[in-house]
Amino acid sequence: QVQLVESGGGSVQAGGSLGLSCAASGGAVSSYGMGWFRQAPGKEREFVAAISGRGTTSFFADSAKGRFTISRDSAINTVYLQMNSLKPEDTAVYYCAADPRVELPPTPRYWGQGTQVTVSS
Repeated sequence: QVQLVESGGGSVQAGGSLGLSCAASGGAVSSYGMGWFRQAPGKEREFVAAISGRGTTSFFADSAKGRFTISRDSAINTVYLQMNSLKPEDTAVYYCAADPRVELPPTPRYWGQGTQVTVSS
């Protein structure tokens, strides 16, 4: 059973930066598509960013383009999300996701528990 454990959430002022990490274990996760989704209060969960199983391609929601970067270290099965120029509207619970497919699908099979990110104005 694949397990995903997020870390790195917290509070920051608008314009600041935060980095999230997601450590994966329990399967051949080094080849899995992985990424991040988020859910703000009263809103549906939405896609943020994804990286392919080989780390060769990445995808971003329009809201994240130019501000967020995603990377992975396959040697330690960890995916990172670096968030810069944060805005109050980035406030949400951020979830790590993974799927056996190389490209992360819209509904990944595995999910982490989530980590809170709060951006104050």
